[in-house]
Amino acid sequence: MKLPGHDAIARQADEHLVTHRVKLPRKVVDRPIRQVGKRLLMALLVLVATAVVVYVDHEGYTDNSDGSVDFLDAFYYATVTLSTTGYGDITPVSDGARLTNIFVITPLRVIFLIILVGTTLEVLTERTREEWRLNRWRSVLRDHTVVIGFGTKGRSAIQTVCATGLKKEQVVVVDPSSKVIDAATAEGYAGVVGDATRSDVLKRAELQRARQIIIATQRDDTAVLVTLTARQLNRTAKIVAAVREEENAPLLKQSGADAVITSASAAGRLLGLSVLSPAAGMVMEDLIQQGSGLDMVERPVIKAEVGRRPRETDDLVVSVVRGHRVLGYDDPDVGTIQLTDRLITIVRASPATQVAPDTRPFPRD
Repeated sequence: MKLPGHDAIARQADEHLVTHRVKLPRKVVDRPIRQVGKRLLMALLVLVATAVVVYVDHEGYTDNSDGSVDFLDAFYYATVTLSTTGYGDITPVSDGARLTNIFVITPLRVIFLIILVGTTLEVLTERTREEWRLNRWRSVLRDHTVVIGFGTKGRSAIQTVCATGLKKEQVVVVDPSSKVIDAATAEGYAGVVGDATRSDVLKRAELQRARQIIIATQRDDTAVLVTLTARQLNRTAKIVAAVREEENAPLLKQSGADAVITSASAAGRLLGLSVLSPAAGMVMEDLIQQGSGLDMVERPVIKAEVGRRPRETDDLVVSVVRGHRVLGYDDPDVGTIQLTDRLITIVRASPATQVAPDTRPFPRD
């Protein structure tokens, strides 16, 4: 595989140059123009209510120009009063009108100002609230999962992991597209907009404190650069990467990936199996889809299984993980099951069979 030269990398960085920022999931709110429209409507209703109150008691008011107050004068008085302008050409003279100003007009004036000023205050405090949310998010984020690339592969991978019990609050998505990050936050994940080959972008995702890293980029050379950067920032995290071409898989492992999945070859093998045996292809596809039908899970050994052979357990054991070795169920080296082993089994998917994500370091060669 030929990696792009320095100039090509620079051009690619320029193409994806965006503001590196973190986006947290939030509740659905109205668009700003709708929020402003609602507040203007509320202010208009307060204005109309004030004008009606003044007109009903218009005999208690006097106008310096002609002495009487009509409906237009009532609206004029309501406008200058609510806006705190107060020219003084129309004034309450009766006791009833003055009491109305104290107990009715003044509260309406306060409500009017709150409605109009509230829009400005919300805009001014939005950044402060966002900074507070980000600081609090960073302070509690530990042992999370970082997903780099939220296309078909990345989305399917994180849905599979979440089906085993991982909370969405423990997932951070990194992608250069702002629209993709908006889609991720809409699903409940935190997102970082930026080029994942840059260490400062990965640091915004708190990758240095992550437990698992899923690399599902569109290009193999990008996956190599991301893997190198991620491994440099975090020496202990489990890194799983996807590549299109099988010949690039060894390069990903040399870059620091613990496991590499060849997406094109895997899809091709599934197609070939489905041609030879459609039923076998359906079973394999069912195993791949987490949370439905049959699932493949890794779980610890229970005391009742110690000393038994893999075929003597209640579950259908496929492999035994012993130390850094993954042994088949019929491997002579397995012998009997030990308490420190972990079993890879096929089970019927149900809420009771969900297994929490594996927290052990991934076996490395």
